[in-house]
Amino acid sequence: MKKIYSIIILSILSLSVFAQNDSTSRWTRAGDFSINFNQVNFSNWAAGGDNSLSGVTLLNYDISYDDGSNSWKNKFILGYGLQYLQDDYKKTEDKIDLSSLYGRKIGKNWDASFNAFLKTQFAEGFDGDNDSVYISNFMAPGYIGFGPGFTYKPVEYFSVFMSPATVQFVVVNDQRLADEGAFGVTPAEYDTAGMKIKDGEMMKTQFGASIKAAFKKDIAKNVNLETTLELFSDYLYKPENIIVRWDVIIDMAVNSWLSAKLTTGLIYDDNIIINDKSGNPLGPRTQFKEMFGLGLGIKF
Repeated sequence: MKKIYSIIILSILSLSVFAQNDSTSRWTRAGDFSINFNQVNFSNWAAGGDNSLSGVTLLNYDISYDDGSNSWKNKFILGYGLQYLQDDYKKTEDKIDLSSLYGRKIGKNWDASFNAFLKTQFAEGFDGDNDSVYISNFMAPGYIGFGPGFTYKPVEYFSVFMSPATVQFVVVNDQRLADEGAFGVTPAEYDTAGMKIKDGEMMKTQFGASIKAAFKKDIAKNVNLETTLELFSDYLYKPENIIVRWDVIIDMAVNSWLSAKLTTGLIYDDNIIINDKSGNPLGPRTQFKEMFGLGLGIKF
């Protein structure tokens, strides 16, 4: 199954090769690659402390086509980060976010559109208080979705895609996690003796309405703000509980090769149950992540 997902990712990325070889002005490419580091070292430090080294890489790349009537925007966000602390490695960032939006102009500022996306991660993820058992993995979860709709784009740097009929598949491509009912899939069934009689389902289908608002613009000299807000209401399960994903990237260029980057991510998903430090379920919670780093930044 991993081979299938790898083929999908490589097929989408191959668009960049085509776009680079196209000599017409209808194709545009823009993106940046950054490597940020943070290092702390102590020697005979009376106040105490732990030596640490961390690094995060992030690729944010757009490939777009526009001939005046048809448009096609493909976006790739890939990120991975590790921290070395107390003779142990911990993951600090892990993200695969691919999206493709086709539009056919139907009026001023309006397109009839079709959107598709894939969201997952590269590697296993662990609870910060327990490094012995992973709680996520590649395509566990994975979110694959598509749907028709309309795009409103009043200015170049802002757009809103609205779909009344989006299909989304929640994939948990790990049987142990699927048996636990992780990320909202149906868990395994057990008899009275505790023996498993039915595997947990590795996929959950969602169908509902979605909105995706995107903004990307230089808000000051050498400061770029990019933010995406995604809302999804599942008609099949508690449509009143809106699934929220909100990502922000603030890129501050110091010079042509040095940059500072602030990224935040907020998620609320009623299907994801958060546990306390003892492993007891607390229920759905608002998830938030923030990172700031200074390092090498290359725009292309």
